[in-house]
Amino acid sequence: MKIIVCLKQVPNTSEVKINKETGTLIRDGIESIINPDDKYALEMALKLKDKYNAEVTILTMGPAQAKDAINEGLSMGADMGILLTDRAFAGSDTWATATILSAAVEKIKDYDIIICGRQAIDGDTAQVGPEMAEFLNLPQITYVNQLDVRENKVIANRYFEDRDIKMEVDVPVLITVIKGEDEPRYPTAKGIFKYFNQDFIKEWTIKDLDTIDISQIGLKGSPTNVYKSFVPVKEKKVEIIKGDIITIKNSFSEKFKELKLI
Repeated sequence: MKIIVCLKQVPNTSEVKINKETGTLIRDGIESIINPDDKYALEMALKLKDKYNAEVTILTMGPAQAKDAINEGLSMGADMGILLTDRAFAGSDTWATATILSAAVEKIKDYDIIICGRQAIDGDTAQVGPEMAEFLNLPQITYVNQLDVRENKVIANRYFEDRDIKMEVDVPVLITVIKGEDEPRYPTAKGIFKYFNQDFIKEWTIKDLDTIDISQIGLKGSPTNVYKSFVPVKEKKVEIIKGDIITIKNSFSEKFKELKLI
């Protein structure tokens, strides 16, 4: 069994700055981490590796520093990593990002399951995984919190607000993951060795992805852009209502109606 896990390196803070010209995040000087949902995706893949001796490949896109995310994943137990890094990729929205990742998956060719986190904390769109499934013409199951394999099928527990549904799909398949019962594991001694051995990481640029149309990627090729970004202002207002009990009661009633609480 061969599994591809898509990881994204994201800022570890809410105090990010926005490039006013491009509408994209300014990441320089900000501590970065593996996106939390993606870390649960990796843990799910590593559980399958433990159980079925699967091969786990990490796929990520970003600048050179994104290699740190791959190194951390290798130290946790992944087998190899691929970093997609090229200035032509910069500023890509979800559509362009999914286009690039899908082209990399097509180059890898040999895989059974693609596992992505539900969404990234720096965008919260939850679009890249499903878009990849469409580009690759794969079945997909989103919001998965448990996953197992039986012969050539995956058995997934798909979360809904009011219930969970067990789904069974043939491989190859794409899965997006939410927080499950198992917390991401700590690095192992064997994994830490990989962290310092760069032979386990490949770097691909746009020249390595034959199927990409350059007009569909990067800032110029992205069909969506950020019109405006801002930090919400939290305001507290206090209003004191005076009078007898009937006056206070009627005032509360009117206020509740204004706020559509009743």
